[in-house]
Amino acid sequence: MSLADDLLKLEQLRERGVLDPEEFELAKRRILEAPAAPPAAVGVVNRFRRSLDDRWVAGVCGGLARLTGAQAWIWRLCFALLFLFAGTGVLLYLLLWIFVPEEDTSSTPVPFSAR
Repeated sequence: MSLADDLLKLEQLRERGVLDPEEFELAKRRILEAPAAPPAAVGVVNRFRRSLDDRWVAGVCGGLARLTGAQAWIWRLCFALLFLFAGTGVLLYLLLWIFVPEEDTSSTPVPFSAR
């Protein structure tokens, strides 16, 4: 529901006598001051990183595979098929290579033999 819908329902409750003026003002203030939750897609985009261990060129397909749960070869096939459409796959891959950061190496566990 939008903010306008919430305020309209609150006004209707006040008009019906369910809320007294003090409760109405308190509820209205609570609705207006509530922080807006970011859309779920924003969290997904923020987690997207290029893979360091599942890569052929830049790790874009490995990162997409980790993000979506699909196999990396499926993403490689999609980019190859998009290449047939006027090079769209190459252009998209290059843009993702440029703008998507690599995984954080500090969170990657170090094998015991490398210590």
